[in-house]
Amino acid sequence: MDDKITIITSTAVPLPVENVDTDQIIPARFLKATSREGFGDNLFRDWRFDKEGRKIESFVLNDPRYSGSILIAGKNFGSGSSREHAAWAIHDYGFRVVVSSFFADIHKNNELNNFVLPVVVSEEFLSELFDTVFANPEAKICVDLPAQTITNLSTGHSEMFDINPYKKHCLINGLDDISYLLSRKDDTEAYERTARLW
Repeated sequence: MDDKITIITSTAVPLPVENVDTDQIIPARFLKATSREGFGDNLFRDWRFDKEGRKIESFVLNDPRYSGSILIAGKNFGSGSSREHAAWAIHDYGFRVVVSSFFADIHKNNELNNFVLPVVVSEEFLSELFDTVFANPEAKICVDLPAQTITNLSTGHSEMFDINPYKKHCLINGLDDISYLLSRKDDTEAYERTARLW
């Protein structure tokens, strides 16, 4: 999966549940693995499957009408523990954008560090997105990271969203913190040569 995020136009998966915590996103019993791969299989595990491992058909991720790389979530998404595995699971499942009216700060940063774009919108716009997607699962949303806009293509309504400029640069270029530092290697070495002259 290409980790660069610029403009994403996609259908969306609606999850109109408030106060979703990281244990619901990825239950604690799945945190033993150290590799990021495979976590998507257990995203929302206890909501997707019953104790016998059978799909719970009423849960939105099991509903074939809904798909796409955008997750629309209720207010206060990612509360609870600071486990980075929750962001791993969201990314590994295939979501590139999560839209909510409020994110828990640590989880929001974990998403940004794992090539998932958290988009904060007003509660009114979030409600409109839910209404649109429930009415038409084929409806598309456009998230333009360079312009910092999210647009409901069914209504034409848009909102601006905020993002840290450094994280914006990293997402657009597909860089994590280490690869960003490596990309500045020449600048760093030039600075060190200049500093030695002082």
